[in-house]
Amino acid sequence: MVTVSDEAKKELLALMQKEDDSKKYVRVSVSSGGCSGLSYNLDFDSKQLSTDKVFENNDITLLVDEKSYLYLIGTTLSYSGGLNGKGFVFNNPNAARTCGCGESFSL
Repeated sequence: MVTVSDEAKKELLALMQKEDDSKKYVRVSVSSGGCSGLSYNLDFDSKQLSTDKVFENNDITLLVDEKSYLYLIGTTLSYSGGLNGKGFVFNNPNAARTCGCGESFSL
């Protein structure tokens, strides 16, 4: 399961209000790239695919493709607005190493 912190929920709902009304899902995925080998992706989507894993957490519906799910099991999506940077943070217990900016990881 992928969970959403209260801070991330607030920010996602605010961003979704600015988006097209048809985009009611948050898609979380992993792709090759980044300085540690794998990168996190976060986007809004209007379509749920038959192969998606669907998670309802903290009033947010997350879509995760099957491949990405293997990398994201147990991950919490948070939001940081502190002095060291502003943005979404993936707290992934499966990551053996992360880059300094937190946007990529390796297993």
